[in-house]
Amino acid sequence: MSNRNKGILLLLLSAFGFSLMAAFVKLSGDVPTIQKTFFRNIVSAFIAFGFVQYHKERLFGKKENQKLLLLRSSLGAVGIVLFFYAIDHLVLSDADMLNKLSPFLTIIFSAIFLRERTRVFQVVAIIIAFIGTLFIIKPAFSFDTIPYLAGVFSAFFAAGAYTVLRVLGSREKFYTVVFYFSFFTTIVLLPFVIGFYEPMSVKQWIYLLSAGVFATVGQFGITIAYKFAPAREISIFFYSTVVYSAMISIFLFGQIPDVLSIIGYVIIFAASFYMFLKNNR
Repeated sequence: MSNRNKGILLLLLSAFGFSLMAAFVKLSGDVPTIQKTFFRNIVSAFIAFGFVQYHKERLFGKKENQKLLLLRSSLGAVGIVLFFYAIDHLVLSDADMLNKLSPFLTIIFSAIFLRERTRVFQVVAIIIAFIGTLFIIKPAFSFDTIPYLAGVFSAFFAAGAYTVLRVLGSREKFYTVVFYFSFFTTIVLLPFVIGFYEPMSVKQWIYLLSAGVFATVGQFGITIAYKFAPAREISIFFYSTVVYSAMISIFLFGQIPDVLSIIGYVIIFAASFYMFLKNNR
């Protein structure tokens, strides 16, 4: 199997992992968002800890990379809390697609903070993608819009985290970065979980622990996939999460996206596909 095909398969596996993570988060019910985020990350921290120990790497990375690791973890922590809030209050596929704005936002942040060159076709794709979000959000300037805004801002913070990862590059091993992020988020959220802890049933424990396992599958899958092939060649396959999430929404939760949301999905996917084709050229 070629490295490109390995990358595609890993990206499809990663997308499936993240989709199941979102499904288990939603299945866990009325548990506070902070508590859900905590359990998702503590599981990831334990799994990543095993990888770091196995490969005999530094748990917290190199001294010169601490600022970057802290910044990546801080942005990622806020992003995942907002994403989980959106999952709890929206149709699953809506929340997932809004979070998928992050690749477009990463282009903007890379241009601003890393001085990377932005091409005309990338600007066109970004504009098209944002038009697509309007179909999903359907702005009404009411409290009903808040979960949609949480989904959009989760993409902003995720894009910030991915931009920092571009700077980290090969300076740190991927399992060290995953452990650092998961451990940091767990420690930061711990006081809030202790202060506002809501008792959970056995089923809710299973759902949230499963969310943590599949989140780790997703995280490792996407990281390793981009080691086999450049993002510009395979990134389009990560949008399969929306297909998975839409199917889960319909068959597991009985939530059917409305026509405007589906139009929004098509527009955002078209923008991504257009950028994918241009990048490959």
